[in-house]
Amino acid sequence: MNIVTSNTGYPRIGENREWKHILEKYWTKKITRVAFELEMKQLRINYLKKQRSKGIELIPIGDFSYYDQVLDTAVMFGLIPERFQSMEEASLEQYFAIARGTDEHVASEMTKWFNTNYHYIVPELQGAAPKLTHNRLLDLFNEAKYELGIKGKPVILGPVTLIALSKGYENSEFKDKVAELTPHYIKAFQELAEAGAEWIQIDEPILVQDIAQPTIEVFQEVYSRFNKELPEVKILLQTYYGSVERYEEVIQLPVDGIGLDFVHDKGSNLEKLRSSGFPSDKLLACGVIDGRSIWKSNLLDKQEQAAKITSYIQPSQLIIQPSCSLLHVPVTTANEKSLPEQLVEALAFADEKLEEVALLSGSLKSPEKKDELRAYSYAISEFHKDTGRVHTDVQRKLSQLNELTATRTSFEVRKEQQKKKWQLPPLPTTTIGSFPQTKEVRAARLKFKKGSLSEADYETFIQEEIQKWVNIQEELQLDVFVHGEFERTDMVEFFGQRLNGMEVTTNGWVQSYGSRCVKPPIIAADISFDQPMTLKETLYAKSLTTKPMKGMLTGPVTILNWSFERDDISLREMLNQLALAIQEEIRQLEANGIEMIQVDEPALREGLPLKENERADYLANATYAFRLATSSVEPTTQIHTHMCYSEFDEIIETIDALDADVISIEASRSHGEIIHTFERYEYQKDIGLGVYDIHSPRIPSKIEMKRNLERALRVLNQEQFWVNPDCGLKTRTTEETIDALKVMVEAAEEVRTSLQVGTSK
Repeated sequence: MNIVTSNTGYPRIGENREWKHILEKYWTKKITRVAFELEMKQLRINYLKKQRSKGIELIPIGDFSYYDQVLDTAVMFGLIPERFQSMEEASLEQYFAIARGTDEHVASEMTKWFNTNYHYIVPELQGAAPKLTHNRLLDLFNEAKYELGIKGKPVILGPVTLIALSKGYENSEFKDKVAELTPHYIKAFQELAEAGAEWIQIDEPILVQDIAQPTIEVFQEVYSRFNKELPEVKILLQTYYGSVERYEEVIQLPVDGIGLDFVHDKGSNLEKLRSSGFPSDKLLACGVIDGRSIWKSNLLDKQEQAAKITSYIQPSQLIIQPSCSLLHVPVTTANEKSLPEQLVEALAFADEKLEEVALLSGSLKSPEKKDELRAYSYAISEFHKDTGRVHTDVQRKLSQLNELTATRTSFEVRKEQQKKKWQLPPLPTTTIGSFPQTKEVRAARLKFKKGSLSEADYETFIQEEIQKWVNIQEELQLDVFVHGEFERTDMVEFFGQRLNGMEVTTNGWVQSYGSRCVKPPIIAADISFDQPMTLKETLYAKSLTTKPMKGMLTGPVTILNWSFERDDISLREMLNQLALAIQEEIRQLEANGIEMIQVDEPALREGLPLKENERADYLANATYAFRLATSSVEPTTQIHTHMCYSEFDEIIETIDALDADVISIEASRSHGEIIHTFERYEYQKDIGLGVYDIHSPRIPSKIEMKRNLERALRVLNQEQFWVNPDCGLKTRTTEETIDALKVMVEAAEEVRTSLQVGTSK
């Protein structure tokens, strides 16, 4: 039985985040370009070797990136923002300038990748003329071919999805923009074919979204053209993150293989396969191993699923692979020495998932290997049976929930009471929460973790950092302070370390954007509050100033969406467990005099289902969980929240329904486009639209910040407007942070003065 093993994409960051460290050494000029490229090449080579050793036959190339795969594709085809077109074409300098900005120009917008915690650089089409600038896939294909003897499978984002994810054109131009791009894809593919490439994987994940007939017609035109002009190339059309919506039309596209997600499709792809069949002249790349989960597969169940699939197609048509790129999971469980043994045995990261692909494929070829699958699946089966993961008090509280537990006094009443209590000036200035995590902060945390720094000395160090930054905030004359979060490695991992039912890995890193990697905690059991998590540092900071001090928490929706969740209970149940735990933390803060509390939900939009008909339930559950967490406070206690890098327009009603007193939203990289939302939606609560981009090292000018402020104030009432950066400042240097905040405060004061003068007239 000829069943092929394939991988859809491999994590680029390395077991120990080697990729991140190489990038940051290059950005800080600690290594030359030549050294940078050599070190990155060694990573690529190692990843290819590893996949081959795991038994993968169709090994992806092109999934490796220096920053982001969408940016790679845009630069490869000359989709360069106008402000960067004067730079050397397709150079590293131009590439990183688009992603990170320069002293003169802002970076391109960044937003979330479908419903994941990965963020991509949004291509800008205005003023861009498509062309094949440099065929990076050809270079990577030849590298694998000549250095390792691997005839790789080039992987690229497809033209229809690329244009759909881009900005700078009218909807009526969509078809023409795709048509302009198509010849350049063809040229790149012809070069790959000439070099010996047999398969090319074209990722078109928008096929799992609700797409209209005109978009399907664009797909038909593009892929018919590929088929006509590339007769020697085998195209694998890859979808992921759910079921294909227009299944009947998609399976008739003139390609040689189609990749379907049989994990996150909720059974829909299998049902469509059963009811509508599958062409006998195509291969079916079956995504049966979950590319987004860290739990081991029950391979007996997967074998049964694969058997159902092969009852509708010939076994010779079958490709076994993960459901999507393994970009979303850590590299390997081999380094996890501190987790409970039973938990580690139930986990499978990227390397282990490749082993699952090979094991499953082998069992389909040789049914007598069923005992091997049973032995592999034992650990996850036993883990699910463990009754110690059930917390009876949590279950009791969940059974008592009702809508009355998630309501507050009306905002109009709260607004007046809070106005009298806080006595803030117009356009109050604040920051989102974190201040720079300097090398000294990271070194002290590492020493404490390793035991070479005592708890008392570590606490003294953290207090010194808090005091330093309270003093800086005083000097900058900010209106509302934060303590800086120096004790926190990450806004979700920190809470994962302190909540019962959650576990934190040693090396379970995944890429969020650029070189920013996060270590999602694992929800392994029922979640409950243990003891105050943020009170000590917040109270200490409050004692140092007479200015309002915000308590800083991460909300239940973001903790869930940025964690590896359980696969044996509902998302709603996990959300409400988290909400009850955060509710208790808020009670602790308020009882100790912290009466301005920020509960961040940057990932609320990220969890939004791709299917329109599934969104209402998700948003209702998310809204309820946030309100459950924040509803117990007094009317005078001001609840803030923060969101970033999302399409806010489509969830503005939900944002309003959260009933936070103040919301801060990213609005800098998107060049104020969020403001259009408030032109159509009358938002009454207080709001801060981030006036500068913290993900770029550039210091914006006062004119830029004033322009952002004034533009927002044409739509929003000055009495509801706050001034803040667009996100936390942990990734910036001390100098960058102080310089940018100084400009921000000066811009706010000048606009504030002009408004007061205008009022007096």
